[in-house]
Amino acid sequence: MNQEFLYIILIIALGYLLKRFKILQEKDGEVIAKIIFKITLPALVLVTFDKVKIETSLMLLPIIVILFGIITTFFGLLFFKNEERERKGSFLMLSSGFNVGLFAFPLVFAIWGMNGLTYFSMFDVGASFIVFGIAYILGSYFSEEGLNLNPVEIIKKLGKSIPLMTYLIASILNLSQIHLPEILINIANTLSGANMPLSLLLLGIYLNFNLEKQTIKPILKYLTFRYSCGLLFGIALFYFLPYDQMFRYTVLIGLLLPAAASAITFAVEFKYRTESIRLIATISNITIVISIVILYVFANII
Repeated sequence: MNQEFLYIILIIALGYLLKRFKILQEKDGEVIAKIIFKITLPALVLVTFDKVKIETSLMLLPIIVILFGIITTFFGLLFFKNEERERKGSFLMLSSGFNVGLFAFPLVFAIWGMNGLTYFSMFDVGASFIVFGIAYILGSYFSEEGLNLNPVEIIKKLGKSIPLMTYLIASILNLSQIHLPEILINIANTLSGANMPLSLLLLGIYLNFNLEKQTIKPILKYLTFRYSCGLLFGIALFYFLPYDQMFRYTVLIGLLLPAAASAITFAVEFKYRTESIRLIATISNITIVISIVILYVFANII
Protein backbone atom coordinates (compact mmCIF):
# COMPACT_ATOMS: atom_id res chain seq x y z
CA MET A 1 0.00 0.00 0.00
CA ASN A 2 2.85 2.40 0.84
CA GLN A 3 4.34 1.66 -2.59
CA GLU A 4 1.00 2.54 -4.27
CA PHE A 5 0.92 5.85 -2.41
CA LEU A 6 4.52 6.54 -3.40
CA TYR A 7 3.59 6.13 -7.07
CA ILE A 8 0.61 8.45 -6.60
CA ILE A 9 2.76 11.15 -4.95
CA LEU A 10 5.41 10.82 -7.67
CA ILE A 11 2.87 11.28 -10.48
CA ILE A 12 1.44 14.37 -8.75
CA ALA A 13 5.00 15.67 -8.30
CA LEU A 14 5.67 15.01 -12.00
CA GLY A 15 2.68 17.16 -12.96
CA TYR A 16 3.95 19.95 -10.69
CA LEU A 17 7.48 19.74 -12.14
CA LEU A 18 6.17 19.76 -15.71
CA LYS A 19 4.47 23.05 -14.88
CA ARG A 20 7.48 24.49 -13.05
CA PHE A 21 9.76 23.75 -16.02
CA LYS A 22 7.12 25.20 -18.39
CA ILE A 23 6.72 21.93 -20.29
CA LEU A 24 3.02 22.19 -19.42
CA GLN A 25 1.03 25.23 -18.30
CA GLU A 26 -2.13 25.59 -16.23
CA LYS A 27 -4.09 26.34 -19.41
CA ASP A 28 -3.06 22.85 -20.62
CA GLY A 29 -4.69 21.57 -17.46
CA GLU A 30 -8.05 22.85 -18.72
CA VAL A 31 -7.83 20.48 -21.70
CA ILE A 32 -6.79 17.56 -19.47
CA ALA A 33 -9.69 18.35 -17.11
CA LYS A 34 -12.16 18.24 -20.01
CA ILE A 35 -10.79 14.86 -21.12
CA ILE A 36 -11.16 13.52 -17.56
CA PHE A 37 -14.66 14.81 -16.83
CA LYS A 38 -16.10 14.18 -20.29
CA ILE A 39 -14.37 10.94 -21.29
CA THR A 40 -12.21 8.95 -18.85
CA LEU A 41 -14.28 9.50 -15.67
CA PRO A 42 -17.64 8.62 -17.33
CA ALA A 43 -15.92 5.57 -18.87
CA LEU A 44 -14.70 4.51 -15.42
CA VAL A 45 -18.20 4.93 -13.98
CA LEU A 46 -19.74 2.76 -16.74
CA VAL A 47 -17.17 0.00 -16.19
CA THR A 48 -17.50 0.13 -12.39
CA PHE A 49 -21.30 0.01 -12.35
CA ASP A 50 -21.39 -2.74 -14.98
CA LYS A 51 -19.16 -5.04 -12.91
CA VAL A 52 -20.70 -4.67 -9.46
CA LYS A 53 -24.11 -4.97 -7.86
CA ILE A 54 -25.41 -1.82 -6.17
CA GLU A 55 -26.88 -2.69 -2.79
CA THR A 56 -30.03 -0.83 -1.80
CA SER A 57 -28.22 0.70 1.19
CA LEU A 58 -25.82 2.51 -1.18
CA MET A 59 -28.71 4.71 -2.32
CA LEU A 60 -28.47 6.34 1.12
CA LEU A 61 -24.95 7.68 0.43
CA PRO A 62 -26.05 10.58 -1.86
CA ILE A 63 -28.75 11.50 0.67
CA ILE A 64 -26.18 11.66 3.50
CA VAL A 65 -23.90 13.89 1.39
CA ILE A 66 -26.75 16.25 0.45
CA LEU A 67 -27.94 16.51 4.07
CA PHE A 68 -24.35 17.16 5.20
CA GLY A 69 -24.08 19.93 2.59
CA ILE A 70 -27.28 21.57 3.86
CA ILE A 71 -26.20 21.32 7.51
CA THR A 72 -22.70 22.70 6.88
CA THR A 73 -24.20 25.54 4.86
CA PHE A 74 -26.38 26.49 7.84
CA PHE A 75 -23.44 26.35 10.28
CA GLY A 76 -21.19 28.10 7.76
CA LEU A 77 -23.59 31.05 7.55
CA LEU A 78 -23.20 31.43 11.32
CA PHE A 79 -19.45 30.71 11.48
CA PHE A 80 -18.56 33.13 8.67
CA LYS A 81 -21.23 35.75 9.41
CA ASN A 82 -18.68 38.49 10.17
CA GLU A 83 -16.71 37.98 6.94
CA GLU A 84 -17.19 40.47 4.11
CA ARG A 85 -19.72 39.42 1.46
CA GLU A 86 -17.43 37.98 -1.22
CA ARG A 87 -15.17 36.13 1.22
CA LYS A 88 -18.25 34.62 2.85
CA GLY A 89 -19.38 33.39 -0.56
CA SER A 90 -15.92 31.94 -1.22
CA PHE A 91 -15.83 30.04 2.08
CA LEU A 92 -19.39 28.72 1.69
CA MET A 93 -18.71 27.46 -1.85
CA LEU A 94 -15.60 25.69 -0.57
CA SER A 95 -17.34 24.29 2.52
CA SER A 96 -20.24 22.49 0.87
CA GLY A 97 -18.58 20.52 -1.96
CA PHE A 98 -16.06 17.69 -2.37
CA ASN A 99 -13.41 16.81 -4.93
CA VAL A 100 -14.34 13.16 -5.47
CA GLY A 101 -13.92 12.17 -9.12
CA LEU A 102 -10.60 13.92 -9.67
CA PHE A 103 -8.93 13.41 -6.29
CA ALA A 104 -10.50 10.44 -4.52
CA PHE A 105 -10.92 7.89 -7.29
CA PRO A 106 -7.20 7.22 -7.94
CA LEU A 107 -6.45 6.83 -4.22
CA VAL A 108 -9.61 4.84 -3.45
CA PHE A 109 -8.82 2.41 -6.28
CA ALA A 110 -5.31 1.94 -4.88
CA ILE A 111 -6.74 1.07 -1.44
CA TRP A 112 -10.02 -0.80 -2.13
CA GLY A 113 -10.08 -1.49 -5.86
CA MET A 114 -13.32 -1.62 -7.88
CA ASN A 115 -15.48 -2.27 -4.81
CA GLY A 116 -14.33 0.98 -3.23
CA LEU A 117 -15.02 2.92 -6.42
CA THR A 118 -18.64 1.77 -6.33
CA TYR A 119 -19.18 3.27 -2.88
CA PHE A 120 -17.37 6.51 -3.67
CA SER A 121 -19.23 6.80 -6.99
CA MET A 122 -22.51 6.86 -5.06
CA PHE A 123 -20.96 9.41 -2.69
CA ASP A 124 -20.05 11.53 -5.73
CA VAL A 125 -23.67 11.53 -6.93
CA GLY A 126 -24.62 13.48 -3.79
CA ALA A 127 -21.49 15.64 -4.04
CA SER A 128 -22.43 16.61 -7.62
CA PHE A 129 -25.84 17.85 -6.48
CA ILE A 130 -24.17 19.85 -3.71
CA VAL A 131 -21.54 21.39 -6.01
CA PHE A 132 -23.87 22.33 -8.87
CA GLY A 133 -26.79 23.14 -6.59
CA ILE A 134 -26.04 24.54 -3.13
CA ALA A 135 -22.46 25.76 -3.79
CA TYR A 136 -23.50 27.38 -7.07
CA ILE A 137 -26.42 29.21 -5.41
CA LEU A 138 -24.26 30.40 -2.49
CA GLY A 139 -21.52 31.65 -4.79
CA SER A 140 -24.03 33.57 -6.86
CA TYR A 141 -25.90 35.00 -3.86
CA PHE A 142 -22.79 36.42 -2.18
CA SER A 143 -21.28 37.88 -5.35
CA GLU A 144 -21.34 41.66 -5.78
CA GLU A 145 -24.12 41.36 -8.37
CA GLY A 146 -26.21 39.17 -6.06
CA LEU A 147 -28.31 36.14 -6.97
CA ASN A 148 -28.78 35.99 -10.73
CA LEU A 149 -30.18 32.54 -11.39
CA ASN A 150 -33.40 30.56 -11.14
CA PRO A 151 -34.31 26.87 -10.60
CA VAL A 152 -34.36 26.23 -14.36
CA GLU A 153 -30.73 27.39 -14.65
CA ILE A 154 -29.69 25.11 -11.77
CA ILE A 155 -31.39 22.12 -13.41
CA LYS A 156 -29.63 22.97 -16.69
CA LYS A 157 -26.32 23.13 -14.78
CA LEU A 158 -26.94 19.69 -13.30
CA GLY A 159 -28.06 18.33 -16.67
CA LYS A 160 -24.83 19.50 -18.32
CA SER A 161 -22.69 17.58 -15.81
CA ILE A 162 -21.61 14.55 -17.87
CA PRO A 163 -20.27 12.64 -14.81
CA LEU A 164 -23.54 13.19 -12.90
CA MET A 165 -25.67 12.10 -15.85
CA THR A 166 -23.42 9.06 -16.32
CA TYR A 167 -23.83 8.16 -12.63
CA LEU A 168 -27.60 8.36 -12.89
CA ILE A 169 -27.82 6.35 -16.13
CA ALA A 170 -25.33 3.72 -14.89
CA SER A 171 -27.23 3.40 -11.59
CA ILE A 172 -30.55 2.89 -13.37
CA LEU A 173 -29.02 0.26 -15.68
CA ASN A 174 -27.42 -1.51 -12.72
CA LEU A 175 -30.58 -1.57 -10.61
CA SER A 176 -32.54 -2.75 -13.67
CA GLN A 177 -29.91 -5.48 -14.23
CA ILE A 178 -29.34 -4.24 -17.78
CA HIS A 179 -25.80 -4.67 -19.11
CA LEU A 180 -24.29 -2.59 -21.88
CA PRO A 181 -22.90 -4.42 -24.96
CA GLU A 182 -19.53 -6.04 -24.26
CA ILE A 183 -17.78 -4.07 -27.02
CA LEU A 184 -18.89 -0.79 -25.39
CA ILE A 185 -17.68 -1.92 -21.96
CA ASN A 186 -14.31 -3.01 -23.44
CA ILE A 187 -13.86 0.42 -25.05
CA ALA A 188 -14.86 2.15 -21.80
CA ASN A 189 -12.46 -0.10 -19.88
CA THR A 190 -9.57 0.97 -22.12
CA LEU A 191 -10.45 4.65 -21.79
CA SER A 192 -10.90 4.39 -18.01
CA GLY A 193 -7.30 3.22 -17.66
CA ALA A 194 -6.18 6.78 -18.42
CA ASN A 195 -8.29 8.30 -15.64
CA MET A 196 -5.89 7.70 -12.75
CA PRO A 197 -2.64 9.04 -14.32
CA LEU A 198 -4.40 12.01 -15.94
CA SER A 199 -6.17 12.93 -12.68
CA LEU A 200 -2.93 12.79 -10.69
CA LEU A 201 -1.00 14.78 -13.31
CA LEU A 202 -3.76 17.41 -13.27
CA LEU A 203 -3.56 17.70 -9.48
CA GLY A 204 0.17 18.37 -9.82
CA ILE A 205 -0.31 20.93 -12.62
CA TYR A 206 -2.80 22.88 -10.51
CA LEU A 207 -0.78 22.76 -7.27
CA ASN A 208 0.12 26.29 -6.30
CA PHE A 209 0.89 27.68 -2.86
CA ASN A 210 1.15 31.46 -2.95
CA LEU A 211 0.44 32.25 0.68
CA GLU A 212 0.14 35.93 1.52
CA LYS A 213 0.51 36.99 5.14
CA GLN A 214 -2.94 38.57 5.35
CA THR A 215 -4.64 35.39 4.11
CA ILE A 216 -3.14 33.00 6.69
CA LYS A 217 -5.72 33.76 9.39
CA PRO A 218 -8.83 33.38 7.17
CA ILE A 219 -7.37 30.19 5.63
CA LEU A 220 -6.84 28.68 9.09
CA LYS A 221 -10.37 29.72 10.05
CA TYR A 222 -11.81 27.98 6.98
CA LEU A 223 -9.72 24.80 7.48
CA THR A 224 -10.78 24.61 11.14
CA PHE A 225 -14.44 24.81 10.12
CA ARG A 226 -14.23 22.33 7.24
CA TYR A 227 -12.28 19.57 8.93
CA SER A 228 -14.05 19.99 12.29
CA CYS A 229 -17.40 19.45 10.56
CA GLY A 230 -16.04 16.54 8.53
CA LEU A 231 -14.51 14.82 11.55
CA LEU A 232 -17.50 15.44 13.84
CA PHE A 233 -20.13 14.11 11.44
CA GLY A 234 -17.84 11.48 9.90
CA ILE A 235 -16.89 9.85 13.19
CA ALA A 236 -20.48 10.04 14.52
CA LEU A 237 -21.89 8.39 11.38
CA PHE A 238 -19.07 5.81 11.30
CA TYR A 239 -20.06 4.51 14.74
CA PHE A 240 -23.84 4.86 14.51
CA LEU A 241 -24.72 3.82 10.93
CA PRO A 242 -25.93 0.18 10.85
CA TYR A 243 -24.21 -0.66 7.54
CA ASP A 244 -21.14 -2.55 6.39
CA GLN A 245 -17.61 -1.33 7.08
CA MET A 246 -16.95 -0.08 3.53
CA PHE A 247 -20.10 2.07 3.68
CA ARG A 248 -18.95 3.66 6.93
CA TYR A 249 -15.39 4.16 5.68
CA THR A 250 -16.80 5.93 2.62
CA VAL A 251 -18.77 8.37 4.76
CA LEU A 252 -15.91 9.03 7.18
CA ILE A 253 -13.24 9.54 4.51
CA GLY A 254 -15.61 11.19 2.02
CA LEU A 255 -16.45 13.99 4.45
CA LEU A 256 -12.71 14.73 4.76
CA LEU A 257 -12.02 14.97 1.02
CA PRO A 258 -10.64 18.21 -0.51
CA ALA A 259 -12.84 21.15 -1.42
CA ALA A 260 -14.36 21.01 -4.90
CA ALA A 261 -12.14 22.75 -7.47
CA SER A 262 -15.30 23.94 -9.24
CA ALA A 263 -15.47 26.79 -6.70
CA ILE A 264 -12.70 28.49 -8.72
CA THR A 265 -14.77 28.25 -11.91
CA PHE A 266 -17.86 29.59 -10.15
CA ALA A 267 -15.89 32.51 -8.67
CA VAL A 268 -14.74 33.50 -12.16
CA GLU A 269 -18.29 33.15 -13.52
CA PHE A 270 -19.71 35.37 -10.76
CA LYS A 271 -16.97 37.99 -11.30
CA TYR A 272 -15.30 37.68 -7.90
CA ARG A 273 -12.23 39.83 -7.34
CA THR A 274 -8.82 38.41 -8.29
CA GLU A 275 -7.73 38.13 -4.65
CA SER A 276 -10.85 36.09 -3.85
CA ILE A 277 -10.18 33.70 -6.74
CA ARG A 278 -6.55 33.37 -5.65
CA LEU A 279 -7.66 32.63 -2.07
CA ILE A 280 -10.08 29.93 -3.28
CA ALA A 281 -7.35 28.31 -5.39
CA THR A 282 -4.87 28.34 -2.48
CA ILE A 283 -7.38 26.80 -0.08
CA SER A 284 -8.32 24.16 -2.64
CA ASN A 285 -4.65 23.17 -2.98
CA ILE A 286 -4.08 23.05 0.77
CA THR A 287 -7.09 20.76 1.27
CA ILE A 288 -5.65 18.40 -1.37
CA VAL A 289 -2.41 18.03 0.61
CA ILE A 290 -4.26 17.59 3.93
CA SER A 291 -6.60 14.99 2.45
CA ILE A 292 -3.70 13.03 0.91
CA VAL A 293 -2.20 12.77 4.41
CA ILE A 294 -5.57 11.72 5.86
CA LEU A 295 -6.05 9.02 3.21
CA TYR A 296 -2.51 7.77 3.70
CA VAL A 297 -3.07 7.44 7.46
CA PHE A 298 -6.38 5.61 6.92
CA ALA A 299 -4.82 3.30 4.32
CA ASN A 300 -2.20 2.19 6.84
CA ILE A 301 -4.67 1.83 9.72
CA ILE A 302 -7.37 -0.08 7.81
